[in-house]
Amino acid sequence: MKQDEVISILKDPAAISFEQTKALHEILRKYPYFQAARAVRLKGLKNANSLHYNKELKVTAAHTTDRGVLFDFITSREFNQNEIAESIKKQEQQQKQLEDKAATKVEKEDENLTLDKALKMKSQESARVFDPGLFQKREQTTQPSEEEDTLETGKPLSFNRSENHSFSEWLKLASAKPVEREELSSEEQEEKSRKFELIEEFISKNPRITPSKTAKKVNLAEDSLAAPEALMTETLARVYLEQKNYKKAIQAYKILILKNPEKSGFFADQIRAIEKLQENNS
Repeated sequence: MKQDEVISILKDPAAISFEQTKALHEILRKYPYFQAARAVRLKGLKNANSLHYNKELKVTAAHTTDRGVLFDFITSREFNQNEIAESIKKQEQQQKQLEDKAATKVEKEDENLTLDKALKMKSQESARVFDPGLFQKREQTTQPSEEEDTLETGKPLSFNRSENHSFSEWLKLASAKPVEREELSSEEQEEKSRKFELIEEFISKNPRITPSKTAKKVNLAEDSLAAPEALMTETLARVYLEQKNYKKAIQAYKILILKNPEKSGFFADQIRAIEKLQENNS
């Protein structure tokens, strides 16, 4: 991609094409901290409803100095404008109308088939039984499960201005870094052993601390399971689902049923689909 084209895309990110997002990907391999290019590439992936968008959002956040600026960008009206999607929707509607007309025409032609034509068709079908190609093993292709289609897993996550918490939850996995363990020297190993000895000695004395008053029992595991009701949104439920945290996703949709009873049927279907997906993956 030429420099003039890059500048043009940066000036008008709304006009970026999917092919240009591929070209930007090559540029970012050489210049990984080119933050403006990463942000514009996100726009292109969102426009194309790309399955790579969610992953690229984490990568972009990791290379962004101020994630608040990134959040403002992906929740802006310009970023979420849906002109391309509306155009595709109209094309799909037109295509469906043409298919419906074609189907109606075929049905009328089928009604007018003569007995001779019908018998001829039956004869052709019978002849296929002797086709050896029918008994050859076909290659199986991996297709998304019915549950994944229902849950729309992999599709771009859309955040709004009030979903900063959901955005932070989505980036949690991106912030995790592998622990690099180094071999300790003999002196460091001796110091470590001495510290453990001091800890063991302290425990052996069985120290007790008398509380001033009875502490309230708190189920930390239960509290950490569900986000506060005020912060629970459909996007956050999808975040848990994309992270394959099925337990939290189910709990999230249960909270949403209480918050939005008018959509309880939809949320109940989501819960059933997650439970089925969880069962298949176990």
